Amino acid sequence: MKRDVQRICDKCITCKQAKFRIVSHGLYTPLPILKESWVDISMDFVSGLPRSKKCRDLIFLVVDRFYKITHFISCNKTNDVTNIADLFFKKIVQLHGVPRSSD
Repeated sequence: MKRDVQRICDKCITCKQAKFRIVSHGLYTPLPILKESWVDISMDFVSGLPRSKKCRDLIFLVVDRFYKITHFISCNKTNDVTNIADLFFKKIVQLHGVPRSSD
């Protein structure tokens, strides 16, 4: 039975595409340990939301990687980069200063 299963899997195109050989890439490098808050941040957008009373349908999410503190900033999908940058400076930089790195 093992041979039959192996033979069928060898002929199956989906199985060949889904399965691969795992190659060792060496030792993993640990992430650097942070020493201050709001030095290294992560930014993302949450979309697909219903409109709020203020007609906002997008959330600009900013996360501090040290304390895992988040800021949820509501905005519109139609906002361009300059509006998002303006929101970032008004809501994040004024409170915490300019971060050294972001993702």
